[in-house]
Amino acid sequence: MRKSSFFAFFGGLALIGSFACNQPAPSVAPLPPPPKPDHVAPFRYHKLLEVSPGQEYDIFSWGRGSATTGSFLILHSDSAAKKFTTTSGDLNGSIVDVYNSDMDLDGNPEILIHARGTDSTNYATIYAFEFTGGKADKLNFPKLSTSQQKGYRGEDNFYIKEGKFIREFPIYSGKGKDAKNTGAKRILEYSLRDNAFTVKQLSKDSVDKSQPQVQPVTVKKKTDVANKPATNHTPVKKHKKKKHHRNSDDN
Repeated sequence: MRKSSFFAFFGGLALIGSFACNQPAPSVAPLPPPPKPDHVAPFRYHKLLEVSPGQEYDIFSWGRGSATTGSFLILHSDSAAKKFTTTSGDLNGSIVDVYNSDMDLDGNPEILIHARGTDSTNYATIYAFEFTGGKADKLNFPKLSTSQQKGYRGEDNFYIKEGKFIREFPIYSGKGKDAKNTGAKRILEYSLRDNAFTVKQLSKDSVDKSQPQVQPVTVKKKTDVANKPATNHTPVKKHKKKKHHRNSDDN
């Protein structure tokens, strides 16, 4: 290759490179910033409940070294009166959700914390408080009775409906690993009066489909002769023959 051609070739490459470098870089949309965590260690859970304007409740769970035990915090902010109160307690399990209600319609909010534990006889625990003038009154949430515990294996679902606190869970048959979901649910309704809970079962436990069902036996009643319908046939009366006695004079 001649020197003139050699220099012309590389000169062309340099010119192309210089042109490419002078072109503006294509615009790339910037990535959105990662979401900021709602809480940081040692806090594990946080939910904000705004009960009314200026009345806010921050519920936290916190603790280090264990995922199944710890403590909970209820921070009440009354921004109108500029009052701030703290309510705390021991927590068994992890918080699933927090609910706000006024079941007794007295104008004082109730905060109910649902925690899920590992206890096979009481998977769900409810920590309930009623707040009156910034003061927290602890409410004793009733445990399941013996009949309500029959077939219970957790999987609770809590919600507020028409001012009542509703609890429902599936019913199992059998014990241990052999327990099977029957497809039926037990539904309980909790009400509050004078700071005391009452509970009423709304559902009827269905029959275990695995057990054979005995069909009822229908017994036919005997028809009363006196109640038999009358017929058109008139019964024929039988006349007895009279016996003729011979007199002694006939001989």
